[in-house]
Amino acid sequence: MSENKKIKILVVEDDPDMMEQMQVYLGSEGYDVVAASTQKEAEPLIKPGAFSAAVLDLMMENPDSGFVLSHKIKKMDAKIPVIIVTSVTKETGFYLDKAHDPKAWIKADAMLTKPVRFEQLQREIDRLLRR
Repeated sequence: MSENKKIKILVVEDDPDMMEQMQVYLGSEGYDVVAASTQKEAEPLIKPGAFSAAVLDLMMENPDSGFVLSHKIKKMDAKIPVIIVTSVTKETGFYLDKAHDPKAWIKADAMLTKPVRFEQLQREIDRLLRR
């Protein structure tokens, strides 16, 4: 899809296999992927104009790394869509539900449960970028 050529997606994922799969899939869809594998590695990449959307793992070097990155992205530019992908329910039994977040603490626009279906990820990106 050549219409995606100039759209940069920040992907932060600490699982090397999942990162590779996301890079291959999003790259095949024409996106330019900006990749990081940790919160620490991703933080310097969060600057104006660096990317159009972000896909963040939730639990990386800290259990809330994805939330921290999402907050930083939204503080920089609230219009940048953020999708958090997580296996937190499977790993901890704790259920995160953005729709029922009374304090609006989850600053992501969407949350997807791992394992992520890439078609679902594509639909969320398209929806959030309003394409």
